[in-house]
Amino acid sequence: MDMNKVSRVLKAMEEQGIHQMIVYDPMAIFFLTGRKINPGERLLALYLNVNGNHKFMINELFPQEGDLGVDVIWYNDIEDGVQILSQYVEKDKVMGIDKTWPARFLLRLQELGGGSKFVNGSMIIDYIRMVKDENEKELMRKSSQINDVVMEKLIPYVVKGLTEKELENKCRELYKEMGCEGVSFDPITAYAKGAADPHHANDTVSKGKRGDCVILDIGGIKDNYCSDMTRTVFIGEVSDRAKEIYDIVVEANMRGIAAAKPGARMCDVDAACRDYIEEKGFGKYFTHRTGHSIGLEDHEFGDVSSVNEDIIKVGQCFSVEPGIYIADEGIGVRIEDLVIITEDGCEVLNSFTKDLIVVPEE
Repeated sequence: MDMNKVSRVLKAMEEQGIHQMIVYDPMAIFFLTGRKINPGERLLALYLNVNGNHKFMINELFPQEGDLGVDVIWYNDIEDGVQILSQYVEKDKVMGIDKTWPARFLLRLQELGGGSKFVNGSMIIDYIRMVKDENEKELMRKSSQINDVVMEKLIPYVVKGLTEKELENKCRELYKEMGCEGVSFDPITAYAKGAADPHHANDTVSKGKRGDCVILDIGGIKDNYCSDMTRTVFIGEVSDRAKEIYDIVVEANMRGIAAAKPGARMCDVDAACRDYIEEKGFGKYFTHRTGHSIGLEDHEFGDVSSVNEDIIKVGQCFSVEPGIYIADEGIGVRIEDLVIITEDGCEVLNSFTKDLIVVPEE
């Protein structure tokens, strides 16, 4: 285990009166141990106790090489893993439970009296993961540098007669060529009406035509850390109306970035983007939150929304991605950058231009 990270978790547990906790989420376990285990329907539980005596419950189907830095309790498919785990917990103390731990395991532990009280302990690790250490920051930078290159290589393909799905597949190929382990999420490569639908899934029919906007919302995974960036480009020409909308979204993005600094609130960043778009008369067309935290996963705990009043801390990494979507005009524009919060503001991880790009038709 990474004892620096674990000690931060244990300190937070003590501060919140949570004597013991079960961590289940595979990505949280990877964050703490460096081991990726996807248990499927089987029990997986990293048991942490403020007094030590940590245990790691793993099914024998998932053998691990080397020392994990914690006592491992192995069990098999014919054993009651929760009953075995219950022998190690302190039944008279509060138990923190991972919000993703399947109910069938939690109910069994409750049946066995595995704690004096059961509470959601997930946000302890969520908040710790939100603030990146120096190594994580550097990995986020490198992942975003690759994303800049992929974006530059992808844009010319918007005029090659590809369907949205074919353009998505090309995007995936580019990440593979750049040495990424995969994509952070299913790339969004949407033309015109598809771009104007924030929930649009790439289809196998739509192709770009002259005057179309194209939203390219893409990200890859490099050395386990995610990138995420959106740019909107135009095929052949851009109308005055679309250019006006594009300029407004870029300005909203820049205002959000300027508001992203330590001591401000996450909702202040959202307001910086949203207020400007509303001022320009397009408020009803900005239909989603302004951003999300990112790291080992593309969407991590801590969003940039009007209801999140959490104070921004140095080391946080999140997206700033305002957009305007007008379905009946077939216009959708989104501009997204990732930022890391510094002592006096933020560092923008994406260097790819936000100047309006009109891709010449072939």
